Amino acid sequence: MRGTSDRIRQAVGYELTAFILLTPLGAWLYGHSLADFGVVSIICSVIATIWAYFFNLGFDLAAHRLRGTSEKTLGMRVLHAVAFEGGLVILLVPVVAWSLGVTWAEAFWIDLGVAVFYLGHAFVYYWAYDRVFPLPGTGAAGTVP
Repeated sequence: MRGTSDRIRQAVGYELTAFILLTPLGAWLYGHSLADFGVVSIICSVIATIWAYFFNLGFDLAAHRLRGTSEKTLGMRVLHAVAFEGGLVILLVPVVAWSLGVTWAEAFWIDLGVAVFYLGHAFVYYWAYDRVFPLPGTGAAGTVP
């Protein structure tokens, strides 16, 4: 399993790459200023980084307990990405509504659009991360049989 410093690197890298890609795209798509969407992105990123650490730890512990390993199959990667983003939607709708001054319904649709972005980002990022930083003792992590 991954150590604490590796999990922190993983979570911070995930959020930094998403911020760089999403902030200008989201501001443009949702008609908010780059500054406003940037503030929302930063607030959500901090929440998501904390969520990522604990979610990934829990997911890996559950996988290890159920399967004897925390290595992920393709199906587990899909489950991981969907569950991760579903949890974030629940956590972030109130934050988006408050930060952008929109209704909860509008915030839900904005957050859903952002979640679609993050769903793809999560799948690609964590797969790439596992290839660049293999699980300790495996030599090659993240293989998809």
